[in-house]
Amino acid sequence: MQTDPTASGDGASPEVLALAKVVARLRTEVADLEGLASSAAVLERAKGVLMAREGVSADEAYELLVEHAGRRRRTLMEECWITLGGIRSRTAAPPPQPVAPGTRSTAPAPDRARSVFSSDRYLTGDRDDAGSRALLAGLAAALADARSTGDAAEVLHEALRLPLGVDGVMIYTLDGAGRLELIGHSGIDEVLAAQWQDIPPLGGVAALEAIACGEPRWLDDPERDPEKYRLIGSPERWPTRAWIPVPGEETVTCAVGFFRKVPTPFGSDDRALMQQAVRLCGGPLRVLERRHARPADPEVAAVQRILDAVSGAAILLTPLRAPSGEVEDYRIEAAAPDSVDVAGRRGGQLVGRRILETYPTVAGTPLWQGYLDALDTGATYEGEPFSYQEVTAGIPETSVYSVRATRLAGRLMVSWIRHDTTAREIRRLATMQRLGNLGWADWNLTTDTINWSDQVYAIFDRPPEQGPMRLEELPQHLVPDDLPALADAVQRLLGDGTPIDQSFRIGIADGVRHLRIVAEAETDAYGTPVEVHGFFQDLTPQRDTELALIESERAVLVQRGVLQAERAIAARLQHALLPIPEQSIELVGLRVDIAYVPSDTGVNVGGDWYSAIELPDKSALFVVGDVAGHGLGAVGTMAQLRFTAKGMIITGSALPDAMGRLNTLLLHTATAPSATTATMIMARYSPVERRLAWVRAGHLPPLLVRGGVARFLPLPEGNLLGASFDSVYAEVTLDLEPGDHLLLYTDGLIEVPGEDMDCGLGRLAEAAAGAMGGGCPDPLPRLLAALHPVGQDDVCVLAIHLPAEPEQRAGT
Repeated sequence: MQTDPTASGDGASPEVLALAKVVARLRTEVADLEGLASSAAVLERAKGVLMAREGVSADEAYELLVEHAGRRRRTLMEECWITLGGIRSRTAAPPPQPVAPGTRSTAPAPDRARSVFSSDRYLTGDRDDAGSRALLAGLAAALADARSTGDAAEVLHEALRLPLGVDGVMIYTLDGAGRLELIGHSGIDEVLAAQWQDIPPLGGVAALEAIACGEPRWLDDPERDPEKYRLIGSPERWPTRAWIPVPGEETVTCAVGFFRKVPTPFGSDDRALMQQAVRLCGGPLRVLERRHARPADPEVAAVQRILDAVSGAAILLTPLRAPSGEVEDYRIEAAAPDSVDVAGRRGGQLVGRRILETYPTVAGTPLWQGYLDALDTGATYEGEPFSYQEVTAGIPETSVYSVRATRLAGRLMVSWIRHDTTAREIRRLATMQRLGNLGWADWNLTTDTINWSDQVYAIFDRPPEQGPMRLEELPQHLVPDDLPALADAVQRLLGDGTPIDQSFRIGIADGVRHLRIVAEAETDAYGTPVEVHGFFQDLTPQRDTELALIESERAVLVQRGVLQAERAIAARLQHALLPIPEQSIELVGLRVDIAYVPSDTGVNVGGDWYSAIELPDKSALFVVGDVAGHGLGAVGTMAQLRFTAKGMIITGSALPDAMGRLNTLLLHTATAPSATTATMIMARYSPVERRLAWVRAGHLPPLLVRGGVARFLPLPEGNLLGASFDSVYAEVTLDLEPGDHLLLYTDGLIEVPGEDMDCGLGRLAEAAAGAMGGGCPDPLPRLLAALHPVGQDDVCVLAIHLPAEPEQRAGT
């Protein structure tokens, strides 16, 4: 686990820091134990699948898993996962037919050996299996959001009401004295529920028997069941019932009852589905049951009731004090359902945990001190956004949080916001799809669900309300000449799992549209496609250009047209991310000139950028940076650094702190190998003192031209971003004088292949002294003309000038 390295440990006692290290080690051991427990849960679920499918005992199911794993040369865990989700029937499956509740269709399978464009030919398993999987997936998600055992009963009832005809659900738990307590019900009237709220340890109680033996009890004989069991309600009211034990961590202490008005007994498929549904309840019910049974402090219980009704993340903390009175930890007493930590623990799963058990490296950070100040003074603590990383199952999980803490009757009410870049990424993806005139599509062959992005609807000229196009519809839109080639591609993709890159034409209202599909398939353990992912691209503008050029000069003009189209897309993307002003701007008494010259070596967008803005306190922020590499990875990192830097400085962060956080952010979030490091200069100018404070991260030195003499500023300490967690960034200042010119630039301005960097800096100093030391009205264009950059890398220049008689006007 790792917190933001900029968070200092000042103020933390050695004992607290030592405790944090011990807890971190213990948490690693606990994580290993949780991993073993997760493996055991996977094994038990796989055994349950085989027990339901093959009709064997638990021991026999385990032996089958071991036998299959050995014969197929897999590990036992691999065989369990394949059993749970990767195996499909090799026989044809029946289409969905309307059936009575509680019954399954047994109609013969249709002939799938027909058109290549028939969906049924490629679906992995029958529709009943797909429907069951979708039902269980939805049930699992709904149970995770349940706030009480009563909610869990309603979720079960709603999920099974239509497919199985379940009319009522009751959930009982066993206390230490052997009594049953009703902790949740749905579809059962309140009078009957009150009568059966508590059941003493008597004989003939089906729920008790199910808990005691760990096996379901199926009651589907209204004449004989009353002779053997004490029934809840009359036999005629619910002719079929089932009591299924909920798997426990050690012993079974909970059972779920299902009540149905349909006199037909539960079939084998229905029983398997109900047992799978109850098995999904195991974890959520244990959490909710503990909350239900925990004797809460009245004040805490009142707060929990409030938190249950609100949205957002919030918890109630009780300080845990040492004998000396110092706060050594906090315990989570109550939590809102929407409270989620980095590891995915939610709501009630957080209750009872200690802060240093969950986040040991928080000790000594500004957040920890903010908690103490809020507890001692009663003043509300509102912290700046900070990054926090936790390693879960070997995978680093990083989030940025803003935390607020308020004292409440000797405790702390803490709320937080988890800043997520998902919305921004979605907007960026939508822009890229629009600019590239392409859209993504996927097809799940197990659940037979198709998803399209918005751009695909535009490409096919199809109203979104009609939903994605089925495979069977595609031939109706194709130009007949393209049908054989596309049919062959579909067969390769869906039949053999071979990736395809195929062009074809479709007819639309305005004529013919040229499209391209690029797709690949994900396969199961047997090599059969189970999911298809790809994109459609509208190539009509390019194809139209090609056809026009073929009539004159085919070879040369086609190549030129494609290049122009690609460079136009790149230019539009560059302008959207980094607009360049056409003339000088006035900013807090300074004249600022900006130049950006993209490289001429290809269509890749570079990672050079700048910022020049006025801050709320009437100072100015200047930034010039350069991300390593080119392409979308560099552009993504550039945009992230550019906007994050502006946001942190606007919200009051000091320059060294902001640079350190950008370093941490880049270390945690950069994924493209060519965009993992960056250089940067960040400066803040105060017009009152005419003072420029600046920090650098591995960037070339600023150039100051004063009195016709050019000199490079001494470089403060500061390693490039993304190189090391231990990087330190020092701030230095420069007092500007009237007539000064200050140049911030990227290395593309001076780099020449085969030339030493010092030679390039010398040329820059000489050219700057000539262009900016003689009162030239357009010094920056003159400088660029003198240097004549070779164009193999992007060039970004920020020229800052303090006029001899500065005009006081607002910056633009």
